[in-house]
Amino acid sequence: MKLKEFNYSLPQELIAQKPIRPRDHSRLMVLNRKNHTIIHDSFYNLDKYLKPNDVLVANNSKVIPARLFGQKTTGGKTEILLLRPLKNNLWEIVLRGKGQQNKEIKFSKKLFGILKQQISDQTWEIEFNLTNNALLKQIYKLGHTPTPPYIKRASSLQEYQTTYAQTPGSAAAPTAGFHFTKKLIKKLKKQGNEFEFITLHVGLGTFQPVRTENIEEHQIHAEWGEITKQTAEKLNQAKENKQRIIAIGTTTTRILEAFTLEKKVISGEKWINTFIYPGYEFKFINGLITNFHLPQSSLLMLVCAFAEKNFIFQAYEQAIKEKYRFYSFGDAMLII
Repeated sequence: MKLKEFNYSLPQELIAQKPIRPRDHSRLMVLNRKNHTIIHDSFYNLDKYLKPNDVLVANNSKVIPARLFGQKTTGGKTEILLLRPLKNNLWEIVLRGKGQQNKEIKFSKKLFGILKQQISDQTWEIEFNLTNNALLKQIYKLGHTPTPPYIKRASSLQEYQTTYAQTPGSAAAPTAGFHFTKKLIKKLKKQGNEFEFITLHVGLGTFQPVRTENIEEHQIHAEWGEITKQTAEKLNQAKENKQRIIAIGTTTTRILEAFTLEKKVISGEKWINTFIYPGYEFKFINGLITNFHLPQSSLLMLVCAFAEKNFIFQAYEQAIKEKYRFYSFGDAMLII
């Protein structure tokens, strides 16, 4: 399967630069996989398209201010993106520009790091001079919101966060959750919908485009995920009761599919690098809430795997024609 098959042309003005307020006033495109129908609506009407006993599963990972600006010993400025802690004060980072082993990057009078070894073209290991809470305190003091490069305005950490974010660790937001307000969640619960939460700390995989001509050769970056025993039991019971499992976002989809064994979700925590593209047979989810994704991205490929690729591209054509807002702060799609 060729990378060019997942390309499309998007007018720049359709790339959303800030979220709609209230968040549930974003537009909603509803796709029916069986009938190949497309309905245009607003996200606050999501309840109209859900059954009363549907279970919505969300990623409660919290974005940290993962962008840090520093200075090399040569005096040159540099920038890093924190991806994940490896052990103690050792982190995996994306380094902007060239790096050199054992060279220091100074972030403030209190915080500096030493580049230890290069992992890939973009990523390095860095060893900070602080650990645990002292390190996190400096990260929150000095760090900036890690919004994607296509967002040209500065965003606050609160703005680039879901209302239910709880567990710190992501370098990018699980953006399908942006559309949910406390008011809408209350409305859905009143209808009989259940909410369950898993954790997948979003890392480089979200930022990294697919570069291989044959998409099957692409290696997705590993991200840390956790499903508690209680959540796994509730999800498996819901599945036994023939309730639909609606994943809020591609990150939630990936962890549910990665943690499913013989049609049951297992609990635990692990690194996952599940790459889902057309031809994949879904094991657990029945529906998906997602945003409109970048061309040639692994996220678009996952959506094309869940609904037939030509149908998705037909929907994207309609979205462009109807001037939907695209990407992280953009509008939403429900696929059932």
